[in-house]
Amino acid sequence: MKKRNTIFLCLAAMGAMLTAQEKNVKKAETNFNNYAYAEAISSYEHLVKKGYSDEQIFKNLGNAHYLNANYQEAATWYEKLLKMEGASIDAEYMYRYAQSLKSLQKYKESDIWMQKVHAAQSEDNRAQKFIKNEDYLDQIKANSGRYSTKNMAINSEASDFAPSFYGESLVFSTARDSGLITKRIHKWNNKAFLNLYASIPNENGEYVNAEKLSKLVNKKTHESSTAFTKDGSTVYFTRNNSKNGNFSRDEEGVSRLKIFKATKVDGKWTNITELPFNGDNYSVAHPALSPDESKLYFASDMEGTHGASDIFVVDIKKDGSYGTPKNIGTPINTESRETFPYVTSNNILYFSSDGHPGLGGLDVFATDLNNIQKTEIQNIGKPVNSIEDDFSFIFNEESKKGYFASNREGGNGDDDIYSFNELRPLDLECHTMVNGKIKDLKTGAAIAGASVIIYDSENNSISQVYTKNDGSFTMDGNCEDGDYKLVATKESYNDGNKLFTTVSANDITDVELALDKTRLAVAVGTELGKYLGIEPIYFDFDKSYIRKDARASITKIIDYMNKFPEIIVEIGSHTDSRANDQYNQELSLRRAKATLKYMVEKGISKERLTFKGFGETQLTNECANSIPCSKEKHQNNRRSEFIVIK
Repeated sequence: MKKRNTIFLCLAAMGAMLTAQEKNVKKAETNFNNYAYAEAISSYEHLVKKGYSDEQIFKNLGNAHYLNANYQEAATWYEKLLKMEGASIDAEYMYRYAQSLKSLQKYKESDIWMQKVHAAQSEDNRAQKFIKNEDYLDQIKANSGRYSTKNMAINSEASDFAPSFYGESLVFSTARDSGLITKRIHKWNNKAFLNLYASIPNENGEYVNAEKLSKLVNKKTHESSTAFTKDGSTVYFTRNNSKNGNFSRDEEGVSRLKIFKATKVDGKWTNITELPFNGDNYSVAHPALSPDESKLYFASDMEGTHGASDIFVVDIKKDGSYGTPKNIGTPINTESRETFPYVTSNNILYFSSDGHPGLGGLDVFATDLNNIQKTEIQNIGKPVNSIEDDFSFIFNEESKKGYFASNREGGNGDDDIYSFNELRPLDLECHTMVNGKIKDLKTGAAIAGASVIIYDSENNSISQVYTKNDGSFTMDGNCEDGDYKLVATKESYNDGNKLFTTVSANDITDVELALDKTRLAVAVGTELGKYLGIEPIYFDFDKSYIRKDARASITKIIDYMNKFPEIIVEIGSHTDSRANDQYNQELSLRRAKATLKYMVEKGISKERLTFKGFGETQLTNECANSIPCSKEKHQNNRRSEFIVIK
């Protein structure tokens, strides 16, 4: 597995210039604490061979390898640490072990440890992202295949990375020319320091040869990650904190990273100044300009950082001064490393991270800065991303071409620059997944082919799908917080609906709707009350007004008629046998008219209704004239019925 020196802190750390070769714990810890990881690894591994077995040794060995992208070795030492009885294990070690396992393609084991991270630290943003997206590998797979990639001829056997556009040229950072001069070797990983080179395309448009930029830019320090203005007159670049061209270190012996600005005068880079928000005790690196060049994005571990490094943004004022840097915040930044930002002409931010769900090491992610809270943060998938570190991604949206760096297997050196073409664009719209099942209310059987539609609070349709053979559905919701209604429809069934609320773009799962069979239009002569199984329309003795208990039944008759607007109904009203026949005939007519009037007032067209009064001629029981009956039996005869006549 290749080692690289382009992780954020790797460029910044410059400690441990001690030359003594003492083989003891104190020496190893001194090297580690001074970021001399290459020497620390050697010292610690020698101690282990001598029989030392210590919690701190395993922690430091794991971290030293992890920060050098030696993920297989890191996993070995983290595993020993996590198996050590009685060890005090912070959730961060579990996370780094899970990340290391990913780079070994042990995804199931990695997922188990991510679940343990969540159990130990449920507030951890990285763990929450994992729990919310446990199918992240499927999502990455769906996003893969969008690019064709190619290793470039300008790569050397050393580290080459951080490409940037400069007119037709490509500027990048490389460690190719430092030779074996001891003072130019970086104690972090025993690799040479970095300088800036530029490559001009040949007649075939390929970058083959490269030349070193002037000594005004390249000093006896790291120089990397440039951002040029469109007119080519200004460049922002990363350099170690220095004085008179040499390293300047903080109280821990570390030379932090800073962003510098240079302008081009008469074809030469001059007026090199550091930006005012740099600091001697924290790093500021990897500049990127917004499309209108009014903002500068960068990575830093300054105060207010959530993780190892975060992405910040600062305003560039018209007079050339700068505003106050602001952390770009969540959901972009996590407790891990977010670094190497790049912003396209459409304000799409690409960045590298090992805090968002990925394939291992640093992966490249994208999000829309026009609406951060309502857009997806997407892993851009293979082949750009791999099980190793993939970073410093740049992209021309007009030509659909770009470049990135990776330390994957098959390259020429520690880090190589790859070119790519975008074959299909990313969909960065935020999508909330809604899934569930539609079934029959009575039988519980799945309903296939049912239409499922989501409506927002203003009754706008958000999305629509049809259920599968097993009645299941999966659809995109809306990431905007609010109330929504899911409506399911199917021929021969009554519509069903369910309300839900979206909060923080959380998925809505296991929605279940049961639909009732729609009643078909009945045959002529059918009495609707009996067909619908509703209570009869009863009247008080010698009265014709519509009682409260009758209104509910009439409403169901009306609902049925609304569903079948072609039917015509005859209202037949009746009396009991008390009073004389003529009076009862007139009373039944009054009851029929009252029923019709009520239904018309509720929206049924008068043309769809007829009425008849039957008096006491159609009793439902034996309670005829002169036959003694209870009040209840007489009540059964005082009624209105609804007969379908057309």
